[in-house]
Amino acid sequence: MLLWINGPFGGGKTQTAHELRRRLPGSVICDPEHAGFGLRRMFPPELRGDFRELAAWRQGVTEVLDQVVARHDGEVIVPMTVTDPGHFAETVGLLRERGHDVRHFTLLAQRETVLRRLRERGFGRVLRYASGNAPRPAGESWAVEQLDHCLQRLAEPEFAEHLWTDHSTVPRTAERIAVLSGLTLRPNTDGALRTRLRQAGVGIRHIRFD
Repeated sequence: MLLWINGPFGGGKTQTAHELRRRLPGSVICDPEHAGFGLRRMFPPELRGDFRELAAWRQGVTEVLDQVVARHDGEVIVPMTVTDPGHFAETVGLLRERGHDVRHFTLLAQRETVLRRLRERGFGRVLRYASGNAPRPAGESWAVEQLDHCLQRLAEPEFAEHLWTDHSTVPRTAERIAVLSGLTLRPNTDGALRTRLRQAGVGIRHIRFD
């Protein structure tokens, strides 16, 4: 089974994916951003744009996921924002056409909630606290610019199943996905402090500056 976790940038996809992996024995995370940023870095800085617009990215991601799902004995978790219906058809849709069991979930929240999460996540908050006036990492600024578009498009019916997360913790969101997918997670035995530290670590590892 492939669990595709969609949502706006800063909406909790990566945190939810890591929570699922932690509590689903045998599961793996396949992050399409790795391929995307690799392709993006092949361009000179002045020509770099949204890697999702590259047919090479969509085709490559679909080919790799096709092989992983077919050959890996466990759930495959994919945290990736896709807002264009055509791109959705070329990735999620094509994987389904090839016979894979793809469960798609879109994590949604009110605009103010996502902005607060962007301000608070990982290294960006540490930088601003330490300097008093540190700029946002480039990826964070781009996420804010894309927010309204993401929220509008992802609320459309074709991007269901929709999960509203304003009042949900990451572990609870992961548990909702598991229930809807017919999966059983390991019990969550971590306390609040350990959870915050683990999530901060995930956030720091996924900060992008380019």
